[in-house]
This record gives sequence, structure tokens and C-alpha cells, in this order.
Amino acid sequence: MQKLIFSSLIIAGFIQTQPSQASSTDEAKTVTLDAMEVKGRATDLLGIAASASQGVVGQREFAYRPLARAGELVEVVPGALATQHSGSGKANQFYLRGFNLDHGTDFSVMVDGVPMNMPSHAHGQGYLDLNSVIPELVDHIEYGKGPYYADAGDFSSAGYSRMHTMRSLPKGLFKFTGGEFGYYRALLADSKKIGAGDLLAAGEFNAYNGVWKQPEDLGKYNGMLRYTLDNKDWGLSVNAKAYHSSWNATNQIPERAIDSGMLDLYGSMDPSDGGDSSRYSLSSNVWSRGDSYKNDFNAYLAYYDLNLYSNPTGFLDNPKQGDQVHQTERRVVTGGNGEQTWFAKWFGMDVDNSVGMQIRHDEVIGAALNRTEQRRIFQTVRQDDISETSVAVYLKNQVQWLEKFRTISGLRADFLDMNVNSRTLAANSGQRNASLLSPKLSLIFGPWVDNEVFINLGYGHHSNDARGATLRVNPVSGDPADSVSPLVRSRGGEIGVRNQFIPGLNSTVALWWMQVNSELIFVGDASSTEPSGRSERHGVEWSNYYQVNDTLTLDADLSFSKARYVGVPREVNHITNSVGRVISAGAVVQLPFHTFTSLRLRHFGDIPLNDTGSLTAGDTTLVNWGFGYQHKDLKFELDLFNLLGSKSNDTAYAYTSRLPGEAAEGVDGILKHPVEPRMLRLTASVRF
Repeated sequence: MQKLIFSSLIIAGFIQTQPSQASSTDEAKTVTLDAMEVKGRATDLLGIAASASQGVVGQREFAYRPLARAGELVEVVPGALATQHSGSGKANQFYLRGFNLDHGTDFSVMVDGVPMNMPSHAHGQGYLDLNSVIPELVDHIEYGKGPYYADAGDFSSAGYSRMHTMRSLPKGLFKFTGGEFGYYRALLADSKKIGAGDLLAAGEFNAYNGVWKQPEDLGKYNGMLRYTLDNKDWGLSVNAKAYHSSWNATNQIPERAIDSGMLDLYGSMDPSDGGDSSRYSLSSNVWSRGDSYKNDFNAYLAYYDLNLYSNPTGFLDNPKQGDQVHQTERRVVTGGNGEQTWFAKWFGMDVDNSVGMQIRHDEVIGAALNRTEQRRIFQTVRQDDISETSVAVYLKNQVQWLEKFRTISGLRADFLDMNVNSRTLAANSGQRNASLLSPKLSLIFGPWVDNEVFINLGYGHHSNDARGATLRVNPVSGDPADSVSPLVRSRGGEIGVRNQFIPGLNSTVALWWMQVNSELIFVGDASSTEPSGRSERHGVEWSNYYQVNDTLTLDADLSFSKARYVGVPREVNHITNSVGRVISAGAVVQLPFHTFTSLRLRHFGDIPLNDTGSLTAGDTTLVNWGFGYQHKDLKFELDLFNLLGSKSNDTAYAYTSRLPGEAAEGVDGILKHPVEPRMLRLTASVRF
């Protein structure tokens, strides 16, 4: 692995010293996002985007979108879905393109260049917690779906999102929200000119009890300090962030307990579930631009910890003390990303060549699975120290072959090194490494009459948990166990169209297909591995954003997919918890007398809960409504969540659990976590 890192550093030196292939007077340039004014999803991406499912969303779109939780920011990605089956401090459950992403396994997110997914996490591989993001400070979000992008690596098979926070504020902001069920949130943010740059500081506090019989008692704190130098052709920023949260959790409960009256719809099997988590990070970004080149580099250092208590099965494994487990870890993450692009002309054709490198190291201390009662440990099932290093190098080439035809090709090499030191079972210690080469190709035709046609093909991957890669003995049963491959291959294709013929309307259609090799993953709840077989998914997406005029904005996104296992009988090939239908639509209307209103619909369904498809989660439809007044520096908002009072499922599962008094073998059935009921929140904001 040291040789691989050394080779990568040599390539990095080549990136820095490679001469430009075009003179400074050459007119060959690429329009970059930095030079674009991002206007919701109305941004003109003709001639820029690599696929129909790639896009950018500006602050203006989600400024009028009622958000019940920070993780819902990912829902600005058409077809993406964020739900919750536990307390507010835990990562959301994410879904995209027929993938049950658990907490982020095949959907990657970066915030200001810092990766948010956690490999070899105590709770689940690729764990993605976005509670440290302050939505009001997100300037824009870039996204892409499918494995077609050379600069998107681990956890990006289904898609990626890159969030960029603001560099400065035109005025300071104080915002306070109060709502039902003990909801309070305060935000203070301001920026000042310091020397040649801007210093932005922000702090957020959020408290919430929720409708649950066991109050959440959420206490969430966020802080951010960012200094930015932004000149015409170069810039840098230094960003420090701090986050801490503690909460009680109400997890999914058996449907039979609700039907019998044993538990209320908002009740809990174990009122002591919950946890606490912290994240502290320091990052730096440097960029420069010229007529014949551009480059971006960043480095980051982050500390993270988690204590998570959950009881998904009641009294199945331990009839006396219960099945509560404690998943905990501390980790330090270091890394960086760099990309250099040269703009040139080859035989009269515009050509962009990019070379990039990404390095990340995770040092995980004491990743553990404990058995607990009322948060008191009585048995340690497994505890490990994990050292994991990933290095990626990629090449990207874009050629404008003809006026109406361009290609984007890429080649990505990923290297992964894992070391596990098991404190509880030496046989499960070990070292594994792996590498993958992933080619990418995009063919873009047009534009004709403001229409572009895209054909995309590519290979991708996600990594498996290091503990699964070195596993030899099941720590629960003591039986021999099979290890898993460190890297799992994925492949996909897409045909799409982007249409901007009607002024103000940005519409895309995409037909896509994806296959993932054996999805053997480490299961944190059991501290073992489970095979899921090779899978195949396909679907269609239709996304629309329409700026009708200065007073009316409409959007509608429809996503349909089918997910099945490959190589098993059709009767048992359903992929559990894959969401086959996601529909979202919204309207924002600017009204007279400085008022505005918004209406948003969110629907998802076609969710099998077992491999036969005989059990389903049912459909969920939510409508949120907002009304506000904004004049000069004052803004007042009223948000009504779940306007129609739905009692549908936010999440649902099917497995065996046991309630007090039931047979020792437990009962198979559906366990569910409902959406929160109708609730009102009032917000007052002042700019200063």
C-alpha cells in the first residue's frame, strides 16, 4: 500500500508541473460552476452537464421549501428520498434509484470538499449523517446519478451530492423557530470583511421532543467559522465546523402491538433507546483559474464519535434483559482532493484534460457492538480498531468533436488498504487490500432547439466494512464465517434528454440501468455478514422545474424503478425495502403585499418488505404548506407539516421480534415507524 501511495504522490507532482497545452491567448475555455449564477434548478446546463441526471440546485429553491430535518436537503436531488426510523440525531434513511441506501451506502455526499460518508462505521457501512449541515448556509448543491463520473468514487454508484456553503452573507441573520411538540430552533449568522477576505460565523441550536410517548429531548448544536479570500483568478478558504447532538429515540415497533393496543402508534419497545454524536472538522480549499487552466485542491481533518442505543427486536435474543445494543466508535479522518484541468485546442477542437487524486485515511478507535440494558453494558460482542486508507487517481477527457457532438471519457483507479485489530477475538484481526479500474464514457449530442441527448456508460463500486473483509469467526456463535471482498463492482448505463425549449422550463428524462455484484455487507446490528446476491435495477425519471414568471415557480419529479436479485427464482427475487416509486411536486407563489406561499407534495410507495413481495410498506403521501411575509429585512413564516394528517409509515421493515409474553421463537411481522402528525411551526427572521 505504501508503494501505491508513493506512486500517487508522484502523479500529484506531475499534476502540478504539467505544462499547459494551450497558450494564454487561446480562446478554449470551459464554463465552470464558479462563473454561473445558480438560480434554483433553472440554471442553464446545456453544453455543460455530462448526463441528463446531473444538475445543480441553488439556495433559492430550498429557501422556500419547508424542511422538517436537515437530511431532507438531499431531496432537492430529483428522485431522492430521506426518511427516519429513529431519533432526530441519527442519520436519515436514504433511498435513490431503487436502492435502499440504509444510511448512505451507495449515495455519497461531500460538504465543502469534505466527505460525509463513513466507511467501516459502527452502525452501518457508508453511514451518512447530515445533522451538522446548516441549511440556510448552503449556497448550492451539485448532484449526479449513476457511475458515470470519474471524480466520484466510493459510495457513488447510485449517485452523489456536493454541498457548497456560502462564502459570505450580504447581511447578518437571526432566525428563530418555535413549534408544536416542543420544537425550538435558533440561528445566528453574520460575515465581516477582515483584511482582503470575508469571515463568516454562524451558530445553531435546536431542541425538540416530538409526538413520541418517550420525548426525544433533542439537544443539537452547530457552529461554523469560515474565512474566504475570493479574487478574480484565485482564492482560498479555511473552514472550521463543530457539531454535537444528544437524543432519545423511538424506533420502529411491531404492527401487531399497535393493533392490539399494547403500544400506541407513537410508542416504543425500549424507552431507553437514543444516543449522542459529535463531529469537529477543519478544512482548507485553494483554487485558481486562468485562460488555459483551472485547479482545485483541498485538505481536511475531522474528528467524529457516536454512541447509539437501539433495540430492534424487543426480547427475542434475551427475554430477561432485552435486545438493546450499543454501537459506538471514535474516529479521526484525514485526507485531501486535487484536480488540475488544462484547456486546449487539438486540430481546431476544444479539448479539456483533467487529472485528479483523492486520498483519505480513517483511524477508527474502539468500534464496538455491546449488549446493554437501559444503556448499561453487560456484554461486549465485538470491539475493533480499524485503520483504512483509500487512494484514487483519475483521468478525464472532454472533446468537442463537432458543433453538436462532444464526449466525456474517464478512467478511475481506486486502491484500498484495510487493517483490523480485534480486541475481543484475535482470529478476526487482519489486513486486506484491493484495487479496481473503472472506465467511464458519456456521449452528448446537440443541442438542437435547446435539446441535448445523452448516452452514459460506466463502472463504479462501493467498499465493504473492513471487519467483514477480515472476518473468520462469527463473534456471536463462534462458527467459522466467510469474509467479503473489500470492493464491490457496479456497472450502469443511461439514455437521457435535457430540454430547455420553453423559456423558464428545465425538463429532463432518463432511462437507466444498473447492476451490482454480490452485495455482501457487514451488518452492524449482528456484527456479522449477510449475503444479498447480485442485483439489477432499472427505471425511468422525469424531472421538471418551471420558472413560469417572477411570481410563480413549479416543479415536479417522477421516479419509477424496479429492483430484483439476479440468479434466484422469480418468486423470491424482490429486494427488500427498495422504493419503486417516488413522486414530488411543489409550487411557490409570490403574492401581493410582500407575502408568499408554498405547497409541496411528497409521495413514495411500491416497497416490498420481503423477498417474495407478499409484504409491503404501503404508500405514503405527505403535503406541506407554507405562508410568509417578507419586507426589507424582516421575514415571518408559517409552516404546516403533514397538512392532511397522514398516519402512513415513514419507514417499515419485516423481521422477527418478540414482545413480553410471546413465544420464545418470536413472531414474524411488520415493524413500522410512522410519519410525524400534523404540526405547525412559526419562524421570525431579521437581517442586520
